[in-house]
Amino acid sequence: MIWLDYAMLLIPGLAVTIWAQSRIVRALGEGSRVEAGSGLRGAEVARDLLIAGGVGDVSVEPAVGELANHYDARNRVLRLSPAVHDGRTLAAAAIAAHQAGHALQDAAGYPGRLVRNAVVPLAELGSQVVWMLMTAGLLLGMFRLVVLAIAGFSLLVALQLLNVPVELDASRRGRRLLISTGLTSPDEEPTVARVLNASAWVHVAACLTGLPVLLYRLTRPRAGRLVP
Repeated sequence: MIWLDYAMLLIPGLAVTIWAQSRIVRALGEGSRVEAGSGLRGAEVARDLLIAGGVGDVSVEPAVGELANHYDARNRVLRLSPAVHDGRTLAAAAIAAHQAGHALQDAAGYPGRLVRNAVVPLAELGSQVVWMLMTAGLLLGMFRLVVLAIAGFSLLVALQLLNVPVELDASRRGRRLLISTGLTSPDEEPTVARVLNASAWVHVAACLTGLPVLLYRLTRPRAGRLVP
């Protein structure tokens, strides 16, 4: 059955989705239950790290949405979700440090930042195109559109995976400054490290979030009626 062939193509990505999501949820859950010893809000942590890293021209602002944490390189603004901006937990401190790490990359001229600046917008746009192709292919019974959508989705996953080293580097930069400034104690460091490492996979997990839906659509009976 053709739908089964499609499903087999998506299984590796589904495995990555489950792994990334579970890692993120577990790390954030652990870090969100522990108050940071510094007593600082995430926004204050970010500002202190930026200053310590020699980046004084980046502002820190609240963002709308719980998953809106990002560094805007064009406007030199670090935007944090309400839970991170005002939170005083280890998770808030770690996520703020991760985003500050991106600002530090920008200031240092880190080459990988160019990959990130290109991949993230491209992935957001590409995901919309992929779902349009998939929907059209399933509704019209057009095999080629479905194959093209799967190929596009696979490319998006590959692009996001290319971005992982950049995200890991941002976490490493943030982690080093948290330790050197004393904002994270030795007892807190293991939990913060887990949140920072999980933060590097957020974009990949976000890209793959729609994979189970895609798999469901492909395994519906009507998908089996697609013809090449």
